[in-house]
Amino acid sequence: MDEQSASTKPQRLANLDAIRGVGVLGIFFLNIYFMGNSFYGYAPHAVQPIGDIGIELLSNFFLEGRFFSLFAMLFGAGMLIQFQKYQSELTINASQPFLKQQKWRLYWLIIFGIFHGIFIFPGDILLSYGVSGLLAFKYRYLDADALIRQAKWFIFLSLIPIALISLTPDDQVYLRDSTLYIEQLSAWTGSYSQQLLMHLTMFGYMVLVIPLTLMWFIAGLMLIGMALYKRNVFSLGLDRKLLKQCLFWALALSLIDSVLSFSGNSLLVALSDVVLLLSAIACALVYIHIICLLCNNNSQRLTALQNVGKLAFSLYILQSIVGIILLRYLLPEWQQQLDRAGYMSIAVIYTIVQLLLAHWYFRYFKQGPLEKLWRYLVLKRG
Repeated sequence: MDEQSASTKPQRLANLDAIRGVGVLGIFFLNIYFMGNSFYGYAPHAVQPIGDIGIELLSNFFLEGRFFSLFAMLFGAGMLIQFQKYQSELTINASQPFLKQQKWRLYWLIIFGIFHGIFIFPGDILLSYGVSGLLAFKYRYLDADALIRQAKWFIFLSLIPIALISLTPDDQVYLRDSTLYIEQLSAWTGSYSQQLLMHLTMFGYMVLVIPLTLMWFIAGLMLIGMALYKRNVFSLGLDRKLLKQCLFWALALSLIDSVLSFSGNSLLVALSDVVLLLSAIACALVYIHIICLLCNNNSQRLTALQNVGKLAFSLYILQSIVGIILLRYLLPEWQQQLDRAGYMSIAVIYTIVQLLLAHWYFRYFKQGPLEKLWRYLVLKRG
């Protein structure tokens, strides 16, 4: 596919809004497990029910890491689209105001991430995206092939420390009836000041880990997103050869991940985390292809998903608020009662709520509240 010229003014792609909508809805299906206990997440039974095993397998093949990867690729493509739009309006020599503005866009995202991670939900991704965006944006002038090569290096470098961290021994047993689980449940459903202390502990850990792992991995995904945009993938989808390769690796790596994660061997279970990240990239590319074919850059197709995509920032923060209020304050006993099917039911119901909310919102407003605030802060600072 031909790469898009940097001098061509890019049009808003309906496909991107639809993909972003799928991404923000999908993330909740995974984050819901961590809304109660944000460190350990779902507390498994000593003997897993058949339903739990089935949903975990489903997650290994279709959910885990997929939407995280989608968002990172879209973020990279979005930075490039904004840069090309600016270039189409001004000469390259007048690009300094935009570059300053783009940096402040990422700085403000980092600030939002810090606030979100400390005061609302420590499983925040905004901080990581902001830091990784500052790194990835430096490579915007590379052609698609060079972007892919650089992305491979970033991802490879990140997987080494991720694997080492995964292999760190943990002697504590976290099961539904374990002492550790009871202690964690008490801490995460206690006073807000107690929860805030847990948030700060997790945030401090993330600050240490991001430069070693997530920054490089997410930056690699962002570079892939830039390459996909330059190759018109977000308009036309993948070519037949690449689609077949992605399908093969998505299925093969998901199968390997499932075998390792259910092996019962702590070493193999740890290695499954690395395999999962690779399977997620291939699967995310397949999702992008499918959505591009279904939407076909038509604002009248997948409209509900496009509306959610336009509200992605606001809905992401709202997910955290709703999930935490539900599982820590209103119905904390659900953490002891719900199996994976129960958590999935919450995610399905709230997905419908988000679709309806986005539809209603755009009947009266043109831009999401946090999207508008973010834009205002960037323009004011720039």
